[in-house]
Amino acid sequence: MKKTNQPLVYSCSGCSQVAQLANRIAVHLDRNDVAEMSCIAGIGGQVKAIMRLAQSGRPLLAIDGCPLRCVQKSLNRIGVTESHHLLLSDFGLKKRQHEEYSDADVKHFSDLIKSDIIPLISL
Repeated sequence: MKKTNQPLVYSCSGCSQVAQLANRIAVHLDRNDVAEMSCIAGIGGQVKAIMRLAQSGRPLLAIDGCPLRCVQKSLNRIGVTESHHLLLSDFGLKKRQHEEYSDADVKHFSDLIKSDIIPLISL
């Protein structure tokens, strides 16, 4: 089922725990019908259909784990400016290898996005 009435969400999915938290948050938003997740790797790989979706003009949430801002930079590189950028490190989360954040962290940020960000960027 298409979710064209929902904002798009792109997330980091690197190897650190904040990157994986960003990805888990985006998956949670998608699976709970809050936003439609799309593939940031497809943007980097210049997959035409995925790039067209990002460039469609739908509201877009970019979730990055760390200050490198790979998601934001990847989108900007194809001429897309996100409606909102969430940087998890701005919340005091530190980038670490070989660790995980909890399901409670996923829920906390998903709830924050649903209540505070989605209403600002929704169609």
